[in-house]
Amino acid sequence: VYMCHVANVDQGHVIIPQEELGGIREQEAENAGKLIGAKEVFNLNVSDMQVNRHDQAQIDAVADVVRYCRPDVVITHNTEDYMQDHVETSCLATNGCFAAGLPHRSFNHPAYKSFIPTFFMDSLAGVNFDPALYVDITSQIETKLQALAMHESQIKWMLEHDNIDFVDMVRTCSKYRGYQCGVPYAEAFRPYNVYQRYSTKHLLP
Repeated sequence: VYMCHVANVDQGHVIIPQEELGGIREQEAENAGKLIGAKEVFNLNVSDMQVNRHDQAQIDAVADVVRYCRPDVVITHNTEDYMQDHVETSCLATNGCFAAGLPHRSFNHPAYKSFIPTFFMDSLAGVNFDPALYVDITSQIETKLQALAMHESQIKWMLEHDNIDFVDMVRTCSKYRGYQCGVPYAEAFRPYNVYQRYSTKHLLP
């Protein structure tokens, strides 16, 4: 598993300045990645609200991560979400995957394949998301919540700024998805159903 953060979450605090906050969030992401055993955690370091699916530099940056990782499957944000950066990241992921297969745009790593099976993960609180696939995460739920808690500054910010206990919300939503498919805890996904993004293999664990 490789993880890639596009936005650096440098705007999400009242007191901590941007430059310092971006570094804190990057380290928290690294810590979370290590906890779940991710091979590497990438940070494209785009400032909050600046993620842009039409920015060629951002497309190339995502494509370069794809060429380096050479994934069997990509999981990204849902195409409908509550904030701009998540929606733009979803498009960057699909566009970046396609660009990864273009040899003349490959600068740092050899071109990969353009059509990588892609899945959209659940939206926040499951709003406007119609699952097509479920994954039983009962044996991983505590590890997932521990990794989430590693994003300490953001968890605290959401509690203070939005009055949301994010760790509790994720547990609750995972339990709700579990009810839908008959297990204690589950995650929900839907495939990116466009030309050549399909696979005959069962790609989700």
